[in-house]
Amino acid sequence: MRLEEGQRLVLIGDSITDCERKYPYGEGLFQGVGKGYAALVDAMLQVAYPELSIRVTNMGIGGNTVSDLQDRWQTDVLDLKPDWLTVMIGINDVWREFDQPAIPESHVGLEEYERTLEELVRSAQPGLQGLVILTPFYLEPNAEDRMRSRMDEFGLAAKRVAERVGALFVDTQAAFAGQFDYVHPTALASDRVHPNLSGHLLIARALLAAIGFDWSRMQTGS
Repeated sequence: MRLEEGQRLVLIGDSITDCERKYPYGEGLFQGVGKGYAALVDAMLQVAYPELSIRVTNMGIGGNTVSDLQDRWQTDVLDLKPDWLTVMIGINDVWREFDQPAIPESHVGLEEYERTLEELVRSAQPGLQGLVILTPFYLEPNAEDRMRSRMDEFGLAAKRVAERVGALFVDTQAAFAGQFDYVHPTALASDRVHPNLSGHLLIARALLAAIGFDWSRMQTGS
């Protein structure tokens, strides 16, 4: 596994990351890290690697776009001095085009998204051991659907940024894809955006795989 003893993992993003985490810092007692994929990642790390004492901090805020991350990047990322950072952003950047079409100032264009995301992660890299960029997603199996196709464009932008900066990359849309052979998307997210626990587990599994999590360490010693 890539994380080392005593390191801090900060996860930043929107409501998918937030998931009722504690404020101002999503960590500590009483599900401080929230109830979503960040909490599952934390739990898996603590159970499988108790000797490493990894510190997991959830800095997601519901409704955020990449522009919102830019406004709080200093306090919510750089000042925390993470060893590892994960970034999953873009769902609201796309969603506002569809649920608020007449309010253009709430929209974030593709070029602005890609440029801003790259600027942010590059500013954090000098202090990082590792960086993971995750795509935004929309739980619609039809790739021709307008919102799904637009989300895929933003996902490709996130991939380009990951490639340019040398980050690990997680395609969350792909992480969900295999489920659609068996269940309707609303079985994973009633609004196709905010996952239930099963959906969050798919994200957590993909993220843990990217950082080299050893699944055999979850087995009992019998």
